Amino acid sequence: MLRSFLNLIILLLSVNALAQKSNPGYEIKVKFKNYKDTLAFLGNYYGEKQYLKDTTRIDKNGFAVFKDNEKLPGGMYLVVTPDKKYFEIIIDKEQNFYLEADSTDFIQTMVVKGSEENSLFYEYLRTGVTMQKEMMSLSKTLADKKNKADSTLVFDNIKSINKQLDDYRENFIKSHPGMLLTKMFGALREPTVPEAPLLPNGRKDSLFPYQYYKTHFFDNVDLSDDRLLRSPIFHQKISRYFNNVIVQIPDSISKETDRVIAMTKGNPETFKYIVWWLTYTYETSKIMGMDAVFVHMVEKYYMTKQVNWIDSTQMTKIIDRAKKIAPNMLGNRAPTLRLRDMYLNPLSSDEVKSPYLVMVFWDPTCGHCKKEIPRLDSLYKKSLKAKGVEVLAINLEGDQKLWMDYVAEHDLLWLNAWDPYNESDFRKKYDIYSTPVIYLLDKERKIIAKRIAVDQLGDVVDKIIERDNKKP
Repeated sequence: MLRSFLNLIILLLSVNALAQKSNPGYEIKVKFKNYKDTLAFLGNYYGEKQYLKDTTRIDKNGFAVFKDNEKLPGGMYLVVTPDKKYFEIIIDKEQNFYLEADSTDFIQTMVVKGSEENSLFYEYLRTGVTMQKEMMSLSKTLADKKNKADSTLVFDNIKSINKQLDDYRENFIKSHPGMLLTKMFGALREPTVPEAPLLPNGRKDSLFPYQYYKTHFFDNVDLSDDRLLRSPIFHQKISRYFNNVIVQIPDSISKETDRVIAMTKGNPETFKYIVWWLTYTYETSKIMGMDAVFVHMVEKYYMTKQVNWIDSTQMTKIIDRAKKIAPNMLGNRAPTLRLRDMYLNPLSSDEVKSPYLVMVFWDPTCGHCKKEIPRLDSLYKKSLKAKGVEVLAINLEGDQKLWMDYVAEHDLLWLNAWDPYNESDFRKKYDIYSTPVIYLLDKERKIIAKRIAVDQLGDVVDKIIERDNKKP
């Protein structure tokens, strides 16, 4: 019995030793020249932020060791000193290596042992610094040059240096196909746009360069590789594409969200990040109409249960938010409201006959309303009414006398209404959670603007009228 027990212990120890050998974790040793008896930190990029991964102590001789039995996920990491200085390292297949760092100039003084990829990384950084200094010198020379021929020569030299750096990266990609740094260099490539084809009329297709650039923007970015997510490159590419490359129209953006998300090819981390970032970006966007992209994201990925990383409470909140926005998106026909006038007579929003209708939801006790309502009234009397714009002002709640006194005191001659019996459910239909809220409707009572400030309303009305006048 004792022998069996001892054999079991030996077997378990052997299995444990083999497990440790097959999964050695990471051990990064750093010799700091300028620090001792203090803390050092290991962080990593993740999307647009950086997160703390490990903490260790720098001993009296300046040595520090970041160590754990679990391997680190591949990506670009940061070694941070107590005074917030840092240097970057690549962590991927090689996770046991040695560094010597001098905070006076991390790049130029860095010594790497045991990591080919980091040795190559710092060789690249030193090359880049040298080229950057040359370009800065040339740029300074360019500012002093008055002769056009001399300026052209300086520009040519700057282009030549940029090409040298591009060639450096291209040669690296060919020479080191398996490295993470190769993936990162590839992601820095810009699409090379070929010459535009000719149209049937013999002219070059002017839209071709943009369409080609947009279509091929991610050709060299592997969105299914979560190692890139742990670098500064991934988020920069995603953000730039959606903010600067795509035409800023909700329908176009919604189509592109699906195309880009499909490029993750099922990688759970990159899928999660892109879905989260797009959802948050367009839910919180200050650009009118972009909430339609948020609704698209919720309907496409949350309601279909493709999102599985949030709890049921949060999921319910997100879906409910989308359902409140969906009925009042731009282009939708505004929900009909059956209200009462100041004397409790029925008043339907559909009965208001005017080419354009401003619906403003407000409350006479609201401090912001007290500033905005008189300004809206001035704009209405000065120009809106003459341009065929009627105003339907809906009082949210409160004392009837207080409301009527405010209307009389400020001589508000537009249509004043309220919903004393809660017949219209206007808060849900128009997503009213603050005041004042302004909607602009066209003749067909479609929503053409919403949640705009009074100082924007006049310009928006003018642009809408100009647009409508151009229609055949």
